[in-house]
Amino acid sequence: MSYKHKNEVGAIVKKSGVSFRVWAPFAERVSLIGSFNNWSEQPLNSENDGYWSTFVKGAIAGQEYKFVIYRGEERLVRNDPRALHYTTSAGCSVIVDPEFDWQDDNYSAPPSNEQVIYELHVGTFHRPDPAITGTFVDVSAKLDYLAGLGVNMIELMPISSMLMDRGWGYAIDYIFAIESLYGGRYGFLKFVAEAHKRNIGVIVDVVFNHFGPDANLDLWRFDGWYDNNLGGIYFYNDWRAETPWGNTRPDFGRKEVQQYILDNVKMWVLDCHVDGLRMDSTIYMRNVKGLNNDPANDLPEGWFLLQQMNNLARKIDPSVITIAEDISDNEYIVKPTRDGGAGFSAQWELGFPASFRSALHSTDKQSIDLTGLYSELTRRFDGDAFKRVIFVDSHDSAANGTARFNEVIAPGKADGLFARQQSLIAAAIILTSPGIPMLFQGQEFMQAGAFNDWQALDWQNADDHASIVEAYKHLIALRLDKHNNTGGLLGQNINLMHVDEDNKVIAYHRWNNGGPRDDVMVVINFANELHQEYQMGFPRNGIWIPRFNSTWRGYSADFKDIAVPEIVVDKGAGSIVLPPASAMIFSQDR
Repeated sequence: MSYKHKNEVGAIVKKSGVSFRVWAPFAERVSLIGSFNNWSEQPLNSENDGYWSTFVKGAIAGQEYKFVIYRGEERLVRNDPRALHYTTSAGCSVIVDPEFDWQDDNYSAPPSNEQVIYELHVGTFHRPDPAITGTFVDVSAKLDYLAGLGVNMIELMPISSMLMDRGWGYAIDYIFAIESLYGGRYGFLKFVAEAHKRNIGVIVDVVFNHFGPDANLDLWRFDGWYDNNLGGIYFYNDWRAETPWGNTRPDFGRKEVQQYILDNVKMWVLDCHVDGLRMDSTIYMRNVKGLNNDPANDLPEGWFLLQQMNNLARKIDPSVITIAEDISDNEYIVKPTRDGGAGFSAQWELGFPASFRSALHSTDKQSIDLTGLYSELTRRFDGDAFKRVIFVDSHDSAANGTARFNEVIAPGKADGLFARQQSLIAAAIILTSPGIPMLFQGQEFMQAGAFNDWQALDWQNADDHASIVEAYKHLIALRLDKHNNTGGLLGQNINLMHVDEDNKVIAYHRWNNGGPRDDVMVVINFANELHQEYQMGFPRNGIWIPRFNSTWRGYSADFKDIAVPEIVVDKGAGSIVLPPASAMIFSQDR
């Protein structure tokens, strides 16, 4: 039968009741049970295209329901794959009225070159009660803190309904429902509205490369049909099903599954007012083995779906940012769909975390390796520096058998002097490099250890290291040109002007249009050596004023606090006081 796009799939609240529609193409009959009919079976009508529907007069939001699917001798009781709420993932679907009073929310996210992202995990970011997972309300309580820090975009790790009561969020069972333990749909919409009031956009991490795992997944063999002992209508039923997370790759070539995913994108952007989507492991949506340049295992229908998702998101909201975690240097990920690309706004730059660990793990010059940083500083995708998201740490680099950057370079002393010095250098590089900078929760107050899904951030650190937090505020303000003297940090351009491998010193020039208040020079001394009259070239003659000195005692009482005077540049060169283990930022007033 030919495919026709279906509207109003799921439970749709009407004036006089609720309409129900479900896709179950191999069912012989389908019934509806719920609190509105005393859990007695009410038949659905076949629409002769795989969909079944009915209308229940008098049904209202808040009532629970399930579908009963018959195929041969099988009687399958299933949750609604489109439900917007569940009592629990193993419980019942709940009718939800999707209406929400946005109170004239007309927020629009800043352009990519002005974005500063903060990645967080709702369950652990702020948890006042250590016995209960964090919620959207708890995160909202810290929105003023984040706004004060200078962050203008929050990236939430997955918040869709998950199979366990605690997790990273990547084991998703239903993509339309928002995790009830976090506060559910209403709690999330309220959070988005509160973020927007503070001029903070919200990016949601979504997972379409796999569903499940399969053990407790209602989507698995949803209507009873399956092949090759695999997952049935929502999944591939051959070799293409295999992923690192089980044999649960959605069938991207099946039109109804495409609509299931595209309608979810529509929900996030249109109904939930999110300002961006970060898509997990897109490389496993376009290739079975997660490989680049591997035609034998490519999924062309997966690539086409990625294009459709990006086109749809931007059709709804042209300012929305879509970010791919693709684990590759394939610039076609961020090329426009009209040019054959997948159409993402940006992709995660995965090289920076390892490069930082090589460059900042020691002050012993012989063991400092800067080679990785050179390429990371100048890398761009599709000729655009802001088509990449750059970071010191993320949920992945701070876990998975390793730990946060400051813990790795100073094991057991993650907030000690060395860790604080090096962390500020890393932050300065991220916040002065071309790309969209991203911070990871707690990074700014020296959170120790590795990321996990059970240990909450220690917010006492924000008080104990308030001066380090202040340094981040200063860096972000410079990044966003809040003082009208570092405009070049919002520009595309970078020139690695000075590389001194002997002394482990580098300097790079950032600019947009060039000239006073635009040109910026960033000077990094990776070695623990003071240079009183260090000679280097500058892009313009005149006076260069220090805007940031990572060794300032105001950032930590035990910092060396070596004064760095203005630099007078003549004939393209100047003499600089260069503190040990330091990051310096200079610009001109005139």
